[in-house]
Amino acid sequence: MVIKSAEFIKSSARADQCPPPDFPEYAFIGRSNVGKSTLINMLAGNKRLAKTSSTPGKTRLINHFLINSRWYLVDLPGYGYARASRELRRGMGKLVNRYIENRTNLLCLFLLIDSRHSPLPADLSVIQSLGEKQVPFVLVFTKCDKLSAGQLDSNLNNYLRHLGRNWEKLPRYFCTSALQKSGKDEILEFINNTNNAVLTRFDG
Repeated sequence: MVIKSAEFIKSSARADQCPPPDFPEYAFIGRSNVGKSTLINMLAGNKRLAKTSSTPGKTRLINHFLINSRWYLVDLPGYGYARASRELRRGMGKLVNRYIENRTNLLCLFLLIDSRHSPLPADLSVIQSLGEKQVPFVLVFTKCDKLSAGQLDSNLNNYLRHLGRNWEKLPRYFCTSALQKSGKDEILEFINNTNNAVLTRFDG
């Protein structure tokens, strides 16, 4: 897939403020500072499309970006930011949950995981919740360039073994590096194939 256009549409403080659900949609979620905005920018080929920051918890709204005038990428608030107040964390959690549970055009949720870490309780809890709610999702391991090939394989296998204890079929996953632009083609191909499978639903 070739990205010919990518534009910011709007930020929404509530799920019911999001754009009309008239295009296929793919949302990105993960722990604060895992690299959601950076990955979106890499996929879109525009470093300035989504605002990035070294400060965790920067994204606090639902941000929609229209790609090729045909489908949306969505940057969701991160979770697990310890310095945020309990009230703020609870509010952002409700915002994300309402979006996920009610967004009818959401075709897949991309759950980003820092490849440098062992399985973290917060990530595992989200994975479990998505499975229970039957939300379509894939895993995206970020910052894979920070590890040697051997370390990356070891960490990924550890994660997959951990998931295998509770999952009969493991979720699909991608390995990415914004610096090396690895994983970009694979994710865009996945999105393109998913779009093609539901084309008549949105064009009819």
